[in-house]
Formats: sequence, structure tokens, C-alpha cells
Amino acid sequence: MKISIAVAVAENNAIGKNKTLLWHLPKDMEYFQKTTWGHYVLMGRKSYESIPAKYRPLKGRINIIVTRQKDFIAEGCKVVSSAEEGIQLAKENGETELMILGGGEIYKQLLSKADKIYLTKVHHSFSDADTFFPELNMAEWKAIKTEPYSADEKHKYAFDFIELERI
Repeated sequence: MKISIAVAVAENNAIGKNKTLLWHLPKDMEYFQKTTWGHYVLMGRKSYESIPAKYRPLKGRINIIVTRQKDFIAEGCKVVSSAEEGIQLAKENGETELMILGGGEIYKQLLSKADKIYLTKVHHSFSDADTFFPELNMAEWKAIKTEPYSADEKHKYAFDFIELERI
């Protein structure tokens, strides 16, 4: 089973503030849905809770929530106590590409296990961010696809969709 990360990252590796995204990029939301649709998706409890209630669980995907809270219940989701348990669950159920959705701690735990990264690179730095993606060692990755987008009336910041594969 391939392990992939789906993440949107600012120039300074920022990914969030106060459990919310730092930007609103409709094309990125479409890309995220298309990329993760039909897959098992694994995320931490705080990331899951940051998704607006009307969108939880993420439709068209099997949601795996990692938490240390023994009594945590997320209707329509699989709840596990570790990222490793979540990976095993997806593997045992025949998943071909598990999608890691964050947050910061989950990305740190699983970056070394990732085979691929679906990266949205947002061309802006956010000095007030409180959650960051780990620094990538680009000697370990190669870009296999890049799609640039300019800022426009619906997208305040320019951004690129970049697919990275581990070398």
C-alpha cells in the first residue's frame, strides 16, 4: 500500500492557525477532494474537529481518526489510538493509497513513511501561523508534476499543485 500525504503549505511551511486554514483557495479544495476521493484518509482528532461539522466525516472516503482519547466517538469514522494502527487498518481493508491529511503532529510522525506528497504550495508567508509542515529534504523527493495557478478574484494567493515522489 502506498502512503501519500495531501497538504497545502505556505512559503514558510505554515499550514494553519487556531485549528483553521490560513487561506481560502477553491481550486485547492477541488484538487483535495479529487485526489483523496475513494481512499482511506487518516488525520488527527484536532484536524478532524477543525472540519466544519456539515462536512464531517469527509464524504466519499473512509475517515480514520487518530486520538489518545479513549472515549472519542466520531460517527461514521474509524477511530484508532495510533497512526500505525490506522495504517494497518487501511492495509488490512485493501486500500491501495492511504491519504494522510494532518495535522502537524501526524505529518511529523508519518513523513518518513510517505511514498508520495500531493503538495499545494501557497506563494505567501504567514507570520501568525501556529501549525507547520515539517521541512522537506528535497534530496529525497522528485517533482513528477507541477501545475501553477495565479492569484485571481477567487484566489488571493498564487499557488502550485506539485506531486512529489520519494526517490
